[in-house]
Amino acid sequence: MDRSNSIRTSWEANAANWIETIANNEIESRVLVTNEAIVQAVLAVSPASVLDIGCGEGWLTRHLRGKGIDAYGVDAVASLIRYAIEKDGPYYAVAGFRELAEGTIQLKKKAAAVINFALLDESDTAMLIMNMHRMVEPGGSVIIQTLHPLVIAMQEPYVSGWKNGSWNGMKRDFEQPYQWYFRTLQDWMKLFGEAGLIVRSIGEPLHPSTQKPASLIFTLQLQ
Repeated sequence: MDRSNSIRTSWEANAANWIETIANNEIESRVLVTNEAIVQAVLAVSPASVLDIGCGEGWLTRHLRGKGIDAYGVDAVASLIRYAIEKDGPYYAVAGFRELAEGTIQLKKKAAAVINFALLDESDTAMLIMNMHRMVEPGGSVIIQTLHPLVIAMQEPYVSGWKNGSWNGMKRDFEQPYQWYFRTLQDWMKLFGEAGLIVRSIGEPLHPSTQKPASLIFTLQLQ
């Protein structure tokens, strides 16, 4: 089974629902914690320019542009990019991880890249991380927000591998759930080391009510 293709197919099928979900602030953890957490993580490195990889409908790119940053968003789902362009202007392009990693889609290098809850596949994620030099200037930053490993550790064996995903908890009628690839903290560190990325900080933003980590944020530097 081509899991990468099933992930993209699911997002294509659910693009309209996702646009409305984000526009109406329907995901509590994003509203309370993770949206502001990723914005602050980007601002902390003071980049003049940012590439938002897996930008979805473009909320983070728009927000960073509003902060005076030269931000540009890319995503593999054409309908999400069309929406982003209609809402904000020509600051977006259709591009998947593999195209970016292989250099078949060439973009001007930015001072930083941000990847917000978009690293879902095994091989495409690894390929992207290993080729960040194609997208980010030497010495630039890579900021990644992803699921906190404790979420998996509290539910099932703590090993890297494919997990069954769902759209449970969404207010809208999402369809075609997909499998996604989970990495332990150790395996993230191994991948970053192989890619020549230096870990500058690890953030664990807490949910204000539960006081449990809502996500994990890596701030990395390209050598």
